[in-house]
Amino acid sequence: MTPDLRQLRYFVAVAEESSYTRAAERLMISQQSLSQQMTLLERILGVKLLDRDTRGTSLTAVGALFLPEARAVLTRADEAFDVVARAARGEAGSLCLAFLATTTNYLLPPVVRAVRQRLPELRLTTEETSIALLVEGLRKGHYDVAFTRPPLVSGLETRTLVSEPVCAVLPEGHPLADRAELSLAELAGERWVLTPRSSWEPWHEAFDKSFQAAGFVPDVVHRDASVQALLALVTAGVGITRLARSAGSLRRTGVVFVPITGEFVSTEMVWLSGNNSAALRALLDVVTEVAASTDFTQAG
Repeated sequence: MTPDLRQLRYFVAVAEESSYTRAAERLMISQQSLSQQMTLLERILGVKLLDRDTRGTSLTAVGALFLPEARAVLTRADEAFDVVARAARGEAGSLCLAFLATTTNYLLPPVVRAVRQRLPELRLTTEETSIALLVEGLRKGHYDVAFTRPPLVSGLETRTLVSEPVCAVLPEGHPLADRAELSLAELAGERWVLTPRSSWEPWHEAFDKSFQAAGFVPDVVHRDASVQALLALVTAGVGITRLARSAGSLRRTGVVFVPITGEFVSTEMVWLSGNNSAALRALLDVVTEVAASTDFTQAG
């Protein structure tokens, strides 16, 4: 038979008060119950812990050795209970965050900063990845939450963090580079550099619709999955492309971002439907709250 935590708490109270009467009052139990539990504790351990006489209660030599050990066990138990409570509130645990490559540069710093400040005991790991791998990782449970752009697929829950203009990305010196805004139709005669259709078909289906609405099929002269490579190709004069305005943080020179009239794209916080992790919910709440007062596209 092993002593339980209640008996250890009772023993520590008696030792600290040097009195069964005062210890019972402190513990809010009857003196008789306290005495019975101390007798049982001594029987379980097979040693005498307390001496009781008309002058009060004192520790035996063994009791004096046992007291710091009992306190240590109770402290560790309290710490363990606290960990469980914080985990239940989502304040402790671990999460893996995935960032779409085009959002990492501006979104990862403020997101991680906010979570570290408000949930310091929540351990985060982060990965930058492509959209297809991001969605697959969410579905397989490799990622707990991701930061990406729509359109996505079924089975995922989303929360919009920020909406921003879609821009035509032109080389410096382009005839339209000094425009404050332009329509997609005005770019009908341009050569284009875009991502491969295989990178994420839902995106390209949305692109097709917008190009069709503008009355043309783009002359795509080169495709590359890397946004940095697309920006370099625009700088080199190979063609133009279209990207969210925040992608401008990836290249400061050689290109000009001009908003396309009426076109906007959002950045979404995404997680697998049915994931009810307390840590995930706590993170979602923190990031949503910060997004309400912060322009994430300017905060990185």
